[in-house]
Amino acid sequence: MAMMKAAVFVEPGRIELQDKPIPEIGPNDALLRITTTTICGTDVHILKGEYPVAPGLTIGHEPVGIIEKLGCNVKGYQEGQRVIAGAICPSFTSYACQDGLPAQDGGCSCHGYKPMGGWRFGNTIDGTQAEYVLVPDAQANLAPVPDALTDEQVLMCPDIMSTGFAGAEAANIKIGDIVVIFAQGPIGLCATAGARLRGAGTIIAVDGVDARLDIARKMGADVTLNFRNVDVVEEVLKLTGGRGVDASIEALGLQSTFESALRVLKPGGTLSSLGVYSSDLSIPLGAFHAGLGDNKIVTSLCPGGKERMRRLLNVVASGRVDLAPLVTHHYALDDIGAAYDLFANQRDGVLKVAIKP
Repeated sequence: MAMMKAAVFVEPGRIELQDKPIPEIGPNDALLRITTTTICGTDVHILKGEYPVAPGLTIGHEPVGIIEKLGCNVKGYQEGQRVIAGAICPSFTSYACQDGLPAQDGGCSCHGYKPMGGWRFGNTIDGTQAEYVLVPDAQANLAPVPDALTDEQVLMCPDIMSTGFAGAEAANIKIGDIVVIFAQGPIGLCATAGARLRGAGTIIAVDGVDARLDIARKMGADVTLNFRNVDVVEEVLKLTGGRGVDASIEALGLQSTFESALRVLKPGGTLSSLGVYSSDLSIPLGAFHAGLGDNKIVTSLCPGGKERMRRLLNVVASGRVDLAPLVTHHYALDDIGAAYDLFANQRDGVLKVAIKP
């Protein structure tokens, strides 16, 4: 039996490199040989035991690779082709998909509905931090990568770019809107880029690391605020003449940033939440205007599928965004333990780590 190396969840606090069989594909699947993948903040939640997955599962959900094998039912692709697949791999046959929510593919009333049903890589099936990965429903999920683009240029498309852009889309940003984005990690930076593409007139980026705020300016931020130096809520209200922002995007997953994102909204404004929360949230009565503010609180899960990936690849190919600078570190798969240590502890200015088998 042919074997491969894979980063496997063993128990909370422990992900280790192991040998596993190379997956056998079915008629609707594809086998990708991974050329580049990465570590996501969600993987760190898994490592810490804050998000439960089964012991023995291969982690990771951001694949760039070469088609090694194709199932007999998969048409329109060829072996040897370079592709990406979204972190969310919907079937487009489920109730959720046909209701316009492909990211929630997988939930059903007979077995109990589970949000994030479409997130399979590194959640319900083996993921991408390995030499090979099986892509289910491949015809619905593989997107060819243009030859002119590097792995690093498209590495954000499967998750980070799709999620950040979804935050801007869900915020219903109109041309000329004032938007504030809380946290300028990779997802927040992509939300900043997405807000610019949506036509925001003023983009305010908030973080506690000046280097990230510098990158936010390159992504389209007009104003940057370091929360260590200013009262962000007070400053945003001052910048808007007391009116409040049209939309706020929360991209960290903390009570403090969620609450601040709510407090700066104008009446009728939208809070678009992208954070993964590991404890209960509370909504302050005053910030919520006792429920009378006509505000909207919306959440988004990374949209997937080949059409979403095609659109994101087009944005990258057009030069309208350049996300390659978000890849700050490179590691071999053999050294993924060190990569997790760096990323989980946010050392050395890390934003995203490229992992190459």
